[in-house]
Amino acid sequence: MDPSTASAQARRFLLSSQGWPYLLVPFIPLAIAVELAHVDAVVVFFTSALGVIPTAALMGRATEELAVRSGPGIGGLLNVTFGNAPELIIALFALGAGLHEVVKASIIGSILGNCLLVLGAAMFVGGWGRDRQRFDRTAASAQSSMLLLAASAMVMPAVYELIDGRGLPMPGAERIHYDTTVQALSAAVACVLIFSYVAGLWFSLRTHRDLFNPVQESGEDEHEPWTVRKSVFALAIAGVAVGVMSEILVDSISDAAHTLGLSEFFIGVIIVAIVGNAAEHWVAVLVAVKDKMDLAVNIAIGSSAQIALFVAPVLVLASFVLGPSPMPFVLNGFELAAILLAVTIANQVTQEGESTWHEGVLLLAVYAVFVLAFAFA
Repeated sequence: MDPSTASAQARRFLLSSQGWPYLLVPFIPLAIAVELAHVDAVVVFFTSALGVIPTAALMGRATEELAVRSGPGIGGLLNVTFGNAPELIIALFALGAGLHEVVKASIIGSILGNCLLVLGAAMFVGGWGRDRQRFDRTAASAQSSMLLLAASAMVMPAVYELIDGRGLPMPGAERIHYDTTVQALSAAVACVLIFSYVAGLWFSLRTHRDLFNPVQESGEDEHEPWTVRKSVFALAIAGVAVGVMSEILVDSISDAAHTLGLSEFFIGVIIVAIVGNAAEHWVAVLVAVKDKMDLAVNIAIGSSAQIALFVAPVLVLASFVLGPSPMPFVLNGFELAAILLAVTIANQVTQEGESTWHEGVLLLAVYAVFVLAFAFA
């Protein structure tokens, strides 16, 4: 291929809707450099946060390409398994550092971001200039129901602690030692959620596969699929890069929060929650613009359900062997109210199988209110 042609193609890709995250690749070595140079923690935090975005985008792309080569069954399993890998990796590093409240905040923040920020942006941008947009009500309802189940289970350790324990943690806390009863309750709830997650996989990948994996329309985004070797290599590189960026990010959270005058809770529930999945968030908005609301709703609600049913319980169980002490999933008051309200709203807006730009504005407004409340916490 002519060098000028290759350069033009690379430029078009980087400036495209799918290629923009890779413009942030220079932040990866920059984050490593400022960490080694012991630069101010705020600089380290934001450079590493920006460095997470292209690594997460590459992991998502490699997973999709590998799924294409693996067939619908294995491909779907790969997508749901690696779909939230960046958030899980970041949370595991925070868990190892004993930042339990940051871990819980990032989980809740990811669910809020998907249900309100991403779904709201998709409905607003996609619905602008259109009378309404339609999506499969049955598939959306099934995912919303799984999310509601997960939220109901996730709040019970906090309810137990509120009634029969020492009360809810404060937003400014870093790690609280709870008694073995609430630890055991959290572990049991985690096991139930994982069982529900496995049942959901069987439902969406086997018995009702056509409902969740409709035939995709051909269009301008078609390209030559990657080979299995290239996909696996890219997935491995992305995994290592996400790990490095996550370690740097987590190490700088406490000092950066102190310097910025923000709580670690706010850093986790807003900033960390957004950067780990920024590329996927953008995809949801992009497909909504193309009037593919089935896919947009699947990304927003499906990702939230996966975080609640898989990522959260895995982290609870991992805390028994990773970090200074087990992490019971006891939410603070802000998290408790926010997740119940967000999941209820998500269920409500997906019931009719159609959306308008005004519904998107309302979802974004609710998210803005949560952000303001968290900032004052």
